[in-house]
Amino acid sequence: MRTIKEIQTAFSSGEWDGFLARLYCRPVESKAVQPFRDRIFHVCDGFIKYFNGDENTQVAVYSAPGRTEIGGNHTDHQRGEVLTGSVDLDALACAAPNGTNRVRIYSEGFGMTEIDAGKLSPVESEKNTTKSLIRGILAKIAENYQISGFDAYVISDVPGGSGLSSSACFEVLIGNIINGLFCGGALSQIQIAQIGQYAENIYFGKPSGLMDQMGCAIGGVVSIDFRKENQPEVHPVSFDFASAGYALCIIDTGADHADLTDDYAAIPIEMRAVANAFGKNVLCEVDQEQFYQAVPELRKKLGDRAVMRAIHYFTDCRRVEQQVAALEQDDFDKFLRLVSSSGHSSYMYLQNVDTYRDPKYQPVAVALAMAGYYLNGRGARRVHGGGFAGTIQAFVPLDMVENFRAGMDHLLGENACRVTYIRPIGGCAIVE
Repeated sequence: MRTIKEIQTAFSSGEWDGFLARLYCRPVESKAVQPFRDRIFHVCDGFIKYFNGDENTQVAVYSAPGRTEIGGNHTDHQRGEVLTGSVDLDALACAAPNGTNRVRIYSEGFGMTEIDAGKLSPVESEKNTTKSLIRGILAKIAENYQISGFDAYVISDVPGGSGLSSSACFEVLIGNIINGLFCGGALSQIQIAQIGQYAENIYFGKPSGLMDQMGCAIGGVVSIDFRKENQPEVHPVSFDFASAGYALCIIDTGADHADLTDDYAAIPIEMRAVANAFGKNVLCEVDQEQFYQAVPELRKKLGDRAVMRAIHYFTDCRRVEQQVAALEQDDFDKFLRLVSSSGHSSYMYLQNVDTYRDPKYQPVAVALAMAGYYLNGRGARRVHGGGFAGTIQAFVPLDMVENFRAGMDHLLGENACRVTYIRPIGGCAIVE
């Protein structure tokens, strides 16, 4: 670790400009990286303020990015295939051991969370809280490493509810802090992702898949095959969307996520019901041809929606493989067609664009329709993430970006459309 004074002096001098430019996908020039220098200063100053430090306090600085789903919509919880990428928005922390058994994390905008590092069993009343995530991560790492108290000041520009996985980003950040302070960096980013999922499943109480944490932890564009339980196969995909003449836009529909838990939960429940009909736990264990042969019987037993959602699973996993091949063969036109095909499948078969409870209220459908209008036959768009009331994704030709963004912001509100860049580095220590 270094003193806060040493860190701030090094960043002021431009010593870290090259790394910051790479981390945040910006040109290596002072004006472009200055906002990211400022964020480093800000977390260090926040640490001093809230943890009684000074410029001579030794600290480390950690970062974890948000992630975007590029392919494979609702396939990870069936141990299928996904294509994901980390983005240039991140959570940032200044942290240091505090010599006690108390873990104290101050998240800007949310306040202080304190946990006794010696009491790490699940707490029922903490479910669905940030505290449960932190406790779960501590507990899992403490199974193999000696951990104690630490202080961390955290900021994030990954907006909650944006489809960029702010919660998984936070989990990966906390995992990296503990890994750096107490594990000597021994945990891999894949292990940190799995620890985050464990905390979310067991302590937070959300039965999520692993794609979000993996996308935040690993960095760059990666395809992930979850077929082997607890041993995901990760395949990096080297591709720069900007070099192909396109920007990756994430558009927040601004819709309310309240009362949608049952809609989200129904997707894995119905997919697993199809798998259970074959004596299996998840769809990755079901032979695709046997499934299609059994469709008449499955319709009678489970209903049509469960069958269609399983059809989406099998076809979207296959599309991930085709997307990877298209990018590696530099066939971006084919890639865009596959993005559109995935969006069509999510809309028609997975059915996570609308709940259809209130026909007057269809925010994601309207956003997709207007995105198509502004793209005017170019690029591609699709529902992104969980669906129903969240975000959509669009690949927009660079010459159309400003008009596209202005149009979507006019529809949905200022800054609804975010132009993102694929960050090549996942969870990491910026300064240790």
